[in-house]
Amino acid sequence: MSSQELADFLRRRREDLQPEEVPTEASRPSHRRARRTPGLRREEVADLAQVSLSYYERLEQARAPRPSPQVLSALATALQLTGAERDHLARLAGQVLPAENDHVPEHVPEDAQQLIGRLEGIPAYILNGRQDIVAWNVAAAALITDFSRLTSDERNLTRISSRFRETLCTGAPGAETDFSRQAAAHLRAASVRYPADSVLAELINEFASRDPDFASSWRNHAVRPMPNVRKILHHPRLGELRMDRHTLTLPGSDFSLVMYTAEAGSPTAAALKSL
Repeated sequence: MSSQELADFLRRRREDLQPEEVPTEASRPSHRRARRTPGLRREEVADLAQVSLSYYERLEQARAPRPSPQVLSALATALQLTGAERDHLARLAGQVLPAENDHVPEHVPEDAQQLIGRLEGIPAYILNGRQDIVAWNVAAAALITDFSRLTSDERNLTRISSRFRETLCTGAPGAETDFSRQAAAHLRAASVRYPADSVLAELINEFASRDPDFASSWRNHAVRPMPNVRKILHHPRLGELRMDRHTLTLPGSDFSLVMYTAEAGSPTAAALKSL
């Protein structure tokens, strides 16, 4: 990744962090002048990370040499980054090796295939880094759509969501925005890990051009995941279903397992038994 991407990420996270969210000892009398810009000032981040102001300014201007792991750790702490954001920062700075392959993996591990097949009555599917649905069970096909009838290009979670937004998968107000932000977060992280994947780059350009929420989240370097999301689905046969979507990363791989569950004893739980 370019130093400009690193500079942009640092600036946006600094602007997101409010003064009242940092330790009081970080505020010096010279910092109490009126604030004209959002978030922390550069000198405040430099103080918190214990680096020189000139060096931090050059980082945000994409003019500094690659920061060391120690400096990255200090900056991550100063900016109160999440685990996902720390990993993203390290990758932007070239401190984490890219994936062994240049492209997003397609082959699903056999044990993962077996797992979703054994989740009887629990709709489940597996995503790769591009958010392609690469494996699914019978319950998922019955709940969402017959994935086998879609082309490989169509079996992308963001494309499917757009296709069924006004029919099957209608959520609560604001759900579309949340989904777009999560899609941007997942694809942003994948783009750093697989910078040479042309299919991934085309997907990002496609979604950014037609979805303002996706484009905004992409520009903001949003990479914080939402592993659990409450969803409202409208099934043509079962009616309204209130479900929780759980996303788990499969250990030792870049695949994610997505499962839909319902509260025990609820009408939705009873409806799922008929899938």
